[in-house]
Amino acid sequence: MTAADAPLCRIVSDAELGNPLKTVDSVNWLGGNIHGWKVLCLAGGGGRQSCLYAAAGADVTVVDLSPAMLELDRQAARRRGFSPRLIEGSMDDLSMLAGADFDLVVHPVSTCYLPDIVAVYRQVATVMRSGGLYISQHKSPASLQTSIGRQHGNYQLLHPYYRDTAVPPPANSDAVSRRLREPGATEFLHRWEDLIGGLCRSGFVIEDLREPLHAEASPANNTFADRARFVPPYVRIKARRCPTGVAGGGSNQASEHPRPLLLT
Repeated sequence: MTAADAPLCRIVSDAELGNPLKTVDSVNWLGGNIHGWKVLCLAGGGGRQSCLYAAAGADVTVVDLSPAMLELDRQAARRRGFSPRLIEGSMDDLSMLAGADFDLVVHPVSTCYLPDIVAVYRQVATVMRSGGLYISQHKSPASLQTSIGRQHGNYQLLHPYYRDTAVPPPANSDAVSRRLREPGATEFLHRWEDLIGGLCRSGFVIEDLREPLHAEASPANNTFADRARFVPPYVRIKARRCPTGVAGGGSNQASEHPRPLLLT
């Protein structure tokens, strides 16, 4: 995807950097100021996220499994004069960041590539400070179940909700299928009890949830916007790390250097 200059693999633009917080936080979950925050862009390589949060004044770390995506971050940072910390690694093993005490973890769509989302949540919890924010976006389980195009005039549920194996790839490749399902990727459906319940059980409280709007009023049939009228493709979650000592919040030991909650 990087070699093909796919849309998800393009360095941040000057226009996006003009107002970086508005670009990444259109619903004001971050309160309008992250200057000095320690931010982890988890599975967030590609030369975009790192520069946007750095431009907003944050101290940025990027963890991504793809050396090619991290190279885009390196190029973008050099061009813009930023210095993010870039680490090649998997989202389900953040042992290299133990005790990092991040104020914010930003996690673009990527949990679908691993079978166990709760394992990811637990790793995120270990690198966050008490009261820090975790903002993640995921593929909707219903979207992964649903046909890419209309069949006999309707979109249809093709795949079981309760499953232990990866979701089969689309039967055909077209612009819509490539946008919804990355070609060649192995993707897993995560049920709501794990997407939401697993997050709570891993030491977070959920403060907000959005389904980014991709539908249009009168789109042509079998387009991305047409399908989104029936099945929202993504869900975005704002969660806060429970204070230590709170049920579900991890260790009962108080932080040696406690900080106030970041209220938005």
